[in-house]
Amino acid sequence: MSSTQEEVLQIFRDSRALLTGHFVLRSGLHSGHFFQCAQVCQYMDKVTRLIELLRPKLAAHPCDVVLAPAMGGLVVGQELARQLGVRFIFVEKENDRLVLRRNFTFRPGERVLIAEDVVTRGGRVQECLDIVRQQGATAVAVTSLVDRSGGQTKFTVPFISLLELTFPTYPADQVPADLAKLPATKPGS
Repeated sequence: MSSTQEEVLQIFRDSRALLTGHFVLRSGLHSGHFFQCAQVCQYMDKVTRLIELLRPKLAAHPCDVVLAPAMGGLVVGQELARQLGVRFIFVEKENDRLVLRRNFTFRPGERVLIAEDVVTRGGRVQECLDIVRQQGATAVAVTSLVDRSGGQTKFTVPFISLLELTFPTYPADQVPADLAKLPATKPGS
């Protein structure tokens, strides 16, 4: 593991975003690890440092605007836009779909970087990509602090994450004995 990855993991541990124990996930599956990125987003100095570490990975993908889905991507997207010196806008849920509101628009051909805190399967990111295309702008890349899919999630543009994480999960009747010894908690998502 690189020193950058170690630093990122330590920031997540220090902010209690990365926990170990016995967790019952929203899906009902059990895991020995739980990741809640919102915990690190409480601390702007930590978010600033994470984006400083992410920025060099984005150098090949210049943009005019950063777009983030609310809620998870807001803090990450805004700090990324601030450090890049570009405009920041967001999409939010309306009738269970992400939409541009608040008179946000794109100029034709505007280069858009989509920013998220965590990507697991990428559904919200795909909605963002669709919105960018429908508005006549150009998505240049997707970025996130964490790729929970361990590199399995793919998009039609490059996907750059600061860290890839995958943790084993187990159905309730197949929890390993060492994990079953620990009290199970439901931390939420």
